[in-house]
Amino acid sequence: MTLQASAFALLDDLASRFAGESIFAQAGSDEGLIPCYSLLSEMLGQVADLPDFIGVLKGLHTRLDVLLNEAKPLDASAAQHIKDIAGWLTGALAAVRQGKAPDPLVTAATSAPVAAVSAAATAPVAVPAVDEIMQLDLAENRELLGEFHSEGLDHLQQIEAALLALDAVPGDRDALNGLFRSFHTIKGVSGFLHLVPMHKLTHEVESLLDLARTDRLRLTPAIITEVLNSRDAIQEMMGQITVALENGRQPDKAVRVSHLIAAVRRLSVPDVAGAASAPVSAAPVPSAPVTPVEASTATTAPLASEAGAKPMAVAASSSVRVNTEKLDSLVDVVGELVIVQSQLIESAKGVDASGSTLVRNLAQLTRITKELQLTAMSLRMVPIKPTFQRMERLVRDLSRDFGKQVAFETRGEETEIDRTVAEEIVDPLVHMVRNSLDHGLESPADRSKAGKPEQGRLRLAAFHEGSNLVIELVDDGRGINRARVLDKARRQGLVAEGVNPSPDEIVNMIFLPGFSTAEKVTAVSGRGVGMDVVKRNIERLRGHIQIDTEEGQGTTFRIQLPLTTAIIDGLLVRVGADRFILPTIMVQVALRPSRGMLTTIQGRGEVMDHRGKILPLHRLHRRFGIEGAVEDPTQGIVVIIELGGRVYALLVDELLNKQEVVIKNLGAYLQNLPGVAGGAILGDGTIALILDPASLCSG
Repeated sequence: MTLQASAFALLDDLASRFAGESIFAQAGSDEGLIPCYSLLSEMLGQVADLPDFIGVLKGLHTRLDVLLNEAKPLDASAAQHIKDIAGWLTGALAAVRQGKAPDPLVTAATSAPVAAVSAAATAPVAVPAVDEIMQLDLAENRELLGEFHSEGLDHLQQIEAALLALDAVPGDRDALNGLFRSFHTIKGVSGFLHLVPMHKLTHEVESLLDLARTDRLRLTPAIITEVLNSRDAIQEMMGQITVALENGRQPDKAVRVSHLIAAVRRLSVPDVAGAASAPVSAAPVPSAPVTPVEASTATTAPLASEAGAKPMAVAASSSVRVNTEKLDSLVDVVGELVIVQSQLIESAKGVDASGSTLVRNLAQLTRITKELQLTAMSLRMVPIKPTFQRMERLVRDLSRDFGKQVAFETRGEETEIDRTVAEEIVDPLVHMVRNSLDHGLESPADRSKAGKPEQGRLRLAAFHEGSNLVIELVDDGRGINRARVLDKARRQGLVAEGVNPSPDEIVNMIFLPGFSTAEKVTAVSGRGVGMDVVKRNIERLRGHIQIDTEEGQGTTFRIQLPLTTAIIDGLLVRVGADRFILPTIMVQVALRPSRGMLTTIQGRGEVMDHRGKILPLHRLHRRFGIEGAVEDPTQGIVVIIELGGRVYALLVDELLNKQEVVIKNLGAYLQNLPGVAGGAILGDGTIALILDPASLCSG
């Protein structure tokens, strides 16, 4: 019965920490339950040569295991059992150090037969019936539910990020500890609010993660998948809370969690003597006090939140949660201020007040309004990281489904984007990532035949370019086979025989409604409802998408978007007595055409030869029925715009200026007016329509 000095030092440290945790052990509470269970597990891993300790510690360990499996708090007997062992350990270790046998543990708390408890722990534990509708006491807990909902969504985002990090680097301790803390927090608050299904599921996952934190369980892809599935179930329950808070409607269906609890339990059954079901063989037995200190920090960190403490108060005080409706209202008010400021400047033009205080005050008002506008717009900006994180999860799941090896890389995750744009861009990105994984990247066997590494590469990047946001999705797959695309387009009747489109036009055919190159319909692709949706959604955000592809080398999708949907850079043009605004993101050039550039082609109407390309000519005054506009294109201005790789020419009377405008909704009556995206109030108080070139040129 001898131990190395380092082993004694470790046991002394564990016993001291166990004594500290025993203070929190109270009947009817689960405070201290998980830390005590974790410390017992660590001690059992160190006392293989001390049979007197094994029997005592194992009895309490199995007893706490039963409570955890049944999601029950400590009873009076178990709480006393913890305290008795905490008191016994010091004397027992001192006796062993002196070469003596420790005194037997004397406690009334062990009256429950240990054999029966052990049998209960080793027998299959039935999953409790937890597939029940979550009960929300809105009348009593609306404010608490609101706070929990807001913080819970943040924790779910952190959980997914940590799991994806652990999937790549299973030994990432920071990610593992952060993951445990997030589940622990959700478990604690959901239990307080009596959200039974959520509480029991998070309790099971927390127990599994505790085994991993104490190096008694190695996180495998199967475990990470089940924890991700559990996280998705929690998010579904959070969605029910969202609906309840917004509409006052209680959940009307149960989110199934029993199968998840069963799966988590199957994966989290370590040997009670310390050998995990999937041990980390490379992990050495700690021989210095450094590791116990780190373990102490990880084990006791959740106690701060359990005891009602507020960790990281300094960091928390630097940010405030604000309802998004209030932010939108602020932006609207600032937009009105910008309009009034423009009107004041316009009014001042008729006053001969050069050098007067009026001019100085207007200049000062302009400067302050601009700063306020930039500040208000920055409040709507959010990092694109959560959006990219969702794509990382999608790549992980789909690559396994397709049997493909994929190295996914993200760049520019901290790039900021308008909250509305961030929400709307998710669906297009999902379609594009699925397309790249299904059609773009080859199977490992095909890549080997092509002389490529078996692992494909997929990169998602974001960066600012002027006043726009650019998102690029790049793969090193097979590229787009233009001949195959053109052949399929002709067979589907999308291209007439004898017509020979340019290479760029062929590539852009993948955006045509109903077009698909998939040979068979799968759960992911082949129905022809993918890339046309991508293009339509991006154009609805006043952006456009380009494709650069090389057969056998890969494809790059480049999306260009405005940073915000509330204010745009616009080109103000005049048609007759009316004024319109064109988003400058789509404008290539404006010019006065010569007579030789214009012609009419049968079946295509008016066209213009621009640098060797034949462009369809659209007359705005005919589209909107405006009288008194320029009829002769050589007397007007042609604005060249680009949409999704296609170029068009718009005839206007005159270019007025370029300016930032606040977008206004035209109301339900004019909401779906073809060719119009919204309206803007100009400095003179008149309204100009903001044009939507996508629907304007397709009509």
